Amino acid sequence: MTLNRTTQRKALAAAFGAVLAAGLGWALHQFPLGRWLTYRSYNLLHVAGGSRIVPDVVIIFMDEISHQELKQSFTAAWDRALHAKLIDRLTAAGAKAIVFDVVFSDENPAQPAADARLVEAVKANGRVILGAENVRAQKELGDRAKTVVPPFSALVDVAADIGYVEIMPGGDLTIREHTPENPKEDQIPPLSYAAAAFLKVPGIEAPNVRYAHRWVRYYGPPGAVRGVSYRDAVETGRLGDDVFRDRVVFIGARLMTRFAGDRKDEYVNPYTFWAQQGKLTGSVAPFVSGVEIQATMFLNLWRGDWLLRWRPGTELAAILMLGLVAGAGLLPIRPVPAIGVAALASGLVFVASMGLFAWHRTWFPWLIPIVQIAVALAWSSVFNSIQVYVQKRITEKTLALYLSPKLVAKYVSNPGLLKPGAEAQRITIFFSDLEDFTNWSQALTSGELASLMNEYFETAVSRCVHRTDGTLVKYIGDAIFALWNAPDAQGDHAWRACDAALGFRDLPELRANGRVLRTRIGIHTGSAHVGNFGSADRVDYTALGQNVNLASRLEGLNKLLGTRCLISHATQDELGKRLVTRRLGAFQLKGFDTSVEVYELVDRPEQADASRAWLEAFAGALTAFEEFDLEKARAGFERVLELRPGDGPARFFLSRIEESREQPKEKWSVVTVVREK
Repeated sequence: MTLNRTTQRKALAAAFGAVLAAGLGWALHQFPLGRWLTYRSYNLLHVAGGSRIVPDVVIIFMDEISHQELKQSFTAAWDRALHAKLIDRLTAAGAKAIVFDVVFSDENPAQPAADARLVEAVKANGRVILGAENVRAQKELGDRAKTVVPPFSALVDVAADIGYVEIMPGGDLTIREHTPENPKEDQIPPLSYAAAAFLKVPGIEAPNVRYAHRWVRYYGPPGAVRGVSYRDAVETGRLGDDVFRDRVVFIGARLMTRFAGDRKDEYVNPYTFWAQQGKLTGSVAPFVSGVEIQATMFLNLWRGDWLLRWRPGTELAAILMLGLVAGAGLLPIRPVPAIGVAALASGLVFVASMGLFAWHRTWFPWLIPIVQIAVALAWSSVFNSIQVYVQKRITEKTLALYLSPKLVAKYVSNPGLLKPGAEAQRITIFFSDLEDFTNWSQALTSGELASLMNEYFETAVSRCVHRTDGTLVKYIGDAIFALWNAPDAQGDHAWRACDAALGFRDLPELRANGRVLRTRIGIHTGSAHVGNFGSADRVDYTALGQNVNLASRLEGLNKLLGTRCLISHATQDELGKRLVTRRLGAFQLKGFDTSVEVYELVDRPEQADASRAWLEAFAGALTAFEEFDLEKARAGFERVLELRPGDGPARFFLSRIEESREQPKEKWSVVTVVREK
């Protein structure tokens, strides 16, 4: 029943962990709170994939040094004659195509000659793609309606194509999507797509390519796509024609300076946190310009290596499945190994995501499963730690039933002690019983009896058994069953058991109905099967075997001999002369075919003088008895009674002498056969 409850509890905990991890993944995938993880998943896949060289494109930056040296305003349109001059330069150099990330939306009445010069240069080149704006129209045209703001008409007539220049960043100012909105509502294509279509990139004209949801694949930190300054490009002699020959040239702004709080056309790159030194300025380049992003998106189309992402339903299903597996799978594992398993699982998720990224051009928000695994690990650790704590407390309480506090502290870290199983071990076995318990207990009420016995057991166990580091096996009615040398090895286990027995004599007197409660004890040393004879959930740490029965019979023999504590010859051999004992002769106890030498535990060595006289008298009388010198034995035992009135063994042997008078010598035996327990 307990095992079933434990299994059910673990099953419920595993189910909760699975739902917790899967639910967290769902929330992180579906709601803005998980957007940070999704963004970082995209960024870190790029960083882990490293950088690469892309020689097909060159960017001409309208940068600060160009503004300054070419004397162009930071707040107004550039002189279009300069653009015409640059186009002529690129035409002469053999550029494959020229893409302006600049919108020439209106003619400049103040400089008509410059406008005409620009139109002439664009027409002469024949491979210039111009930027346009693709903006929301007035509300009366519908919230989703867009309108195109193209270059002025003379330029449109001579341009190879036009494309809109808008790119929509995410909340962290990073451009990740080629087409963040519904591309079918756009009247003209994006600038990068227009350039690719003009150059007839294979497969680019297919509708599913134009309108497909593509994700930007960056090739490195800001500056990964080669860029040169507008000043160097437009001035003859600063750069060789080979820089531009057979390359697609993008032209656009790159300004690091802030004006009136305007951020300019700059965005965050996935490599931003690991940005290398900027190639143009020699300073850290934390931002990437809009024109470099346009060039990157064109390269994605040119090289056919833009990124994909699974359908939302497929991606969510994968996240839910990973959450269910992590939540349920980590729970059965203990905290320390679970950390290793979680780390391995996280590594596999990352490696799989990198494989998708590198070989299938697909990116996956892998940090969401990593968080799921972390939460599943936390739940597993919390649950298992609580389980371990509870089990430890149960173990402590269980061991406290048997062991002294000292041994409890030692063995509480060894749950194997409580596993089912036993082994043969030499131990000293202790049985105690209350004298005449049946008679005097009947005169007490249930409450009085319970109170009295609780006090007796608590005192006896703590001051006697546990004081000597004995193991309490169980209470049997009014009896105590204990042992020494198990589970902890004790070289002096016989002495410890006997010392505990002497401790009973020193306990405060307990009275019932005016009678002092007296304890009778039997102790024997021998081999027994010791261990847990219960189950993993219900402990019954005990000892079994004939030697256990012998100790119990010795306790019962006290009633016949009128003694308080009897020990076997085996215990006496272990004990030596450390305590005062007296030999009582050989007894064949009920249920045994052979006899055992029995000794009485008398006192500690420091009290030996008080008992020396009567012990010597008893030893001489017992020798005479065993030699069948009954008259000498009688005199000896009577002398013992003079020295120690009421001595139980002396009275017992006097009664045996009387019985022996009627027996012939040849039928007489020194062994006393005990018919009762």
